[in-house]
Amino acid sequence: MKKSPEKIVIVTPALADANNGNWQTAWRWQHFLAPLYSTRLVKTWPDGAADADTRMIALHARRSADSIAAWHARHGSNGLAVVLTGTDLYRDIQTDAAAQRSLALAGQLVVLQALGEHMLPAAYHAKTRTIYQSATARKALSKSPRRLRALMVGHLREEKSPETLLVAARLLAGRKDIFIDHIGAPLDPALAQAAQATMAACPNYRWLGGRPHEETRRRIQRAHLLIHTSRMEGGAHVIIEAAVSGTPVLASRIDGNVGMLGEEYAGYFDWNDAAGLAALLSQCRDAQNDLLSRLAHQTVARAGLFTPASECAKVRELALLLSDSMVLT
Repeated sequence: MKKSPEKIVIVTPALADANNGNWQTAWRWQHFLAPLYSTRLVKTWPDGAADADTRMIALHARRSADSIAAWHARHGSNGLAVVLTGTDLYRDIQTDAAAQRSLALAGQLVVLQALGEHMLPAAYHAKTRTIYQSATARKALSKSPRRLRALMVGHLREEKSPETLLVAARLLAGRKDIFIDHIGAPLDPALAQAAQATMAACPNYRWLGGRPHEETRRRIQRAHLLIHTSRMEGGAHVIIEAAVSGTPVLASRIDGNVGMLGEEYAGYFDWNDAAGLAALLSQCRDAQNDLLSRLAHQTVARAGLFTPASECAKVRELALLLSDSMVLT
């Protein structure tokens, strides 16, 4: 009799209707695991399905804390991995008891960029692994020399620090050769009003609201630069999408971005430093300055970290480790 495939449940706070980073990660990992495991996505666990031979991968230490605790009550730490987001690493595990409990209960911890482990207590390092996320590569396109077109992709909410972009756009309002587009849903009404006011005052800034993923990828592909202003990130997928499209990034100097782009990357500005961002945009536009070319070369060098084949192999290694931990009990 043919043996039934082992089961893996992926707990994610967001499903397809959210179309955010958590959902994209969960969907990709389900796709990577599907040939080898019977895999399902749920918001909470238990979810009523039979759980024999199941392993759990839970995204978000705080928001999935109840599911993590329920699993541990039934199985202990065996077969349990917790994937840590930016808000986990750089906010919640510092003060939130439920998030801290999730760290302790997990058999394996996963961070999504190289500096994430630094935020964890030393006692957890042995059970922590880094898995870079991925995106399919796209052809790098030739860009118009007549103007610089920059693009920010990030919802209007506090963690993404869109105010930095809005102030920078005002500082560059007199530059007719620098254009800034901004994709992001209006999750914070006050920030949406600020974006609308900036658009009215600055003809070179456009807030486009939320856009479908495929359109967003095409816009990243066509832009000279991607702008990423966040105050906290676990490993921003939009940086990966830029890198594998040959589009350089200007990013806030925070661990979540440095862990993706590397310590030596030349496109950082201090978090919340709108003048620094505006200066980098101006430097990239100046014909006599080679910064844009340097950033392009550095971005291409990092793109190899973000291939689907590499992420798939790492996710399957994690699943095998979870399976082994269940067999040994």
